[in-house]
Amino acid sequence: MLPLFVAIPLGTAFVISLVGKFYKRLSDLLANFGCFLLLILSFFTLSTLNHKPSTILVYKIGGWIPPFGICMVLDGLTSFMLITVNLVTFLVAIYSISYMEKYTDKWKFWTLFMLMLAGMNGVIITGDMFNLFVFLEISAISSYALVAFGTEAEELEASFKYAIMGSVASSFILLGVAILYSHTSTLNMADMANVLSEKSSDLLKFVSVLFLMGFGLKAALVPFHAWLPDAHPSAPASISAMLSGIFIKVLGIYALSRIVFNVFGLTPLISSIFITLGILSMILGGFLAFGQIDIKRLYAYSSISQIGYITLSLGLGTPQGVMAGLFHLFNHSLFKSLLFLNSGAIESVTQTRDLRRMGGLMQKAPLISYTNIIGAMSISGIPPLNGFFSKLLIVLACIQAKRLDLATAAILVSILTLIYYLKATGMAFFGTAKTQNSAKKISFSMNFSLVILSILCLIGGLILIPNVSDIFLKKAVNALLNGKNYANLVFEALK
Repeated sequence: MLPLFVAIPLGTAFVISLVGKFYKRLSDLLANFGCFLLLILSFFTLSTLNHKPSTILVYKIGGWIPPFGICMVLDGLTSFMLITVNLVTFLVAIYSISYMEKYTDKWKFWTLFMLMLAGMNGVIITGDMFNLFVFLEISAISSYALVAFGTEAEELEASFKYAIMGSVASSFILLGVAILYSHTSTLNMADMANVLSEKSSDLLKFVSVLFLMGFGLKAALVPFHAWLPDAHPSAPASISAMLSGIFIKVLGIYALSRIVFNVFGLTPLISSIFITLGILSMILGGFLAFGQIDIKRLYAYSSISQIGYITLSLGLGTPQGVMAGLFHLFNHSLFKSLLFLNSGAIESVTQTRDLRRMGGLMQKAPLISYTNIIGAMSISGIPPLNGFFSKLLIVLACIQAKRLDLATAAILVSILTLIYYLKATGMAFFGTAKTQNSAKKISFSMNFSLVILSILCLIGGLILIPNVSDIFLKKAVNALLNGKNYANLVFEALK
């Protein structure tokens, strides 16, 4: 089952590149069917883990037993991330059927889109450090091209800046992998964890710094965030939703957390760095978002702030903190994807991203207005939406860890978030229209994705119901809290 998460999107991308130019509707069909199949498989991984006595399943590529062969690993965190990524991707793919019609050569978009998905799924399931880098690069290079897909001056400049910063991040990561390989003589994560537990070396601190810079840049943590406010607004709305919704979490937060918790082991020093970067990102991202009048740039800076919440919570290293961080990661993937997809619909109606030139959309486009308000209130932490519950858990985790200063900062930044989203909502949807809205109707496929994401934001808090939480969330939390025991679990699964 595990290789299919890479094989299906790679095969789909290959077929679309061959026939998409001649059969334009076929590329839509193939891409959406591939995404739907991956979503079904993602939920199947969850049921598989719940019906197996072991907490980890390992697939040996070519029958070669790790650490000599490459392996793919399925545990609670893998399943959690696969569902998050493929759920958002499926809804973005449906939205893109009509949204991407305004661009030429849509089959090229689908080819790159599926390649990016293959890379993200590969990063999640791999148990090998070098293959993590390879899949990361497949996804990153596809995203560079997708940011520039509009080929206007703004898109090309943003893509170039993003590619340069992304290449620097990849260089840090590759250098870190090379140093670890020279030190441990293995690339298998589980085997590497065992070797590092026997060898105490200052070299590990240097590698940790390289990974913090590399993956921190991929996650757009402050002070490595400079590329995001240009790249995300410039890209088509579908790609903005992918980048802010799941891309920065998979290539940044997930990859860094997997290595830090399960290979290196979370130390007090790394924990304090996580917390510091999280607080900086929360506060600076919030204040930078406050002054934006471009709706997509506002959402982009808001992503930096919300990634700060996730990093802060994971940095606590407590069961409550890890659970709150992962829950907020899932929730953010929903409401941020919803907001960016909404921005594409708003731009289609108003022909602008400038909040000062909007107004009166509640009368002209009520569905877009209501779905956008749900997303904005969810990210601001308004009950009973999903964002409220994850932010509440983060605050409670900080209090439980006796860090009242962090809890206070989280609450204040959430109030700041509510203020700038209320301002943006008032400017865009209420009052009188500043420009002549286009007569273009938002298609069924676009509305479908917006409505489904809105419903998920409304009912997302139900994940905390004990039976649901035990199946979906707690297994992911336990995978990180197992720490370096991850290695023993992998080798036991191989037996």
